[in-house]
Amino acid sequence: MISFFFILKFLDMRKSERIVPKTKEEAISEAKRFLRNAKEILSKTEIEYGRIYKDPKATREAAGIAYLAALLAIDGYLISKGVPRDKLPTSIEGYMDAVRKIPKNGKLMANLITAYQNLHILAYYRGGVGVEMIKEGLKSVEEIIKILK
Repeated sequence: MISFFFILKFLDMRKSERIVPKTKEEAISEAKRFLRNAKEILSKTEIEYGRIYKDPKATREAAGIAYLAALLAIDGYLISKGVPRDKLPTSIEGYMDAVRKIPKNGKLMANLITAYQNLHILAYYRGGVGVEMIKEGLKSVEEIIKILK
């Protein structure tokens, strides 16, 4: 399982201590591992009324980890295209700008927006616990990884 401190370190964009993969293969491998961990957390979270996850803390944790998987996959692609590790995006605007420059990026952009909104904003920040919303976000992360591997 991914530690909370690793996530904090990954998200600390103000410092140069950000953990960044060295290769595209490493990034995709880590992205897949993050996504597996998020799904594992959710699989242990009880669903109430067939619609909502009962444990908002676990749901937030899983959503945050899954969203990071999407960013790792994009980082890997950018590294493979020669972007220096210290020049990788540090904000959603930066990631969207980078995705706009990727050929045939419409599907990739749609998946990034869905992952960002469903997982990062609605589930992680706002505490959303809707099962279908989170599943849609996870599916978008899977698509991002599939497109960029």
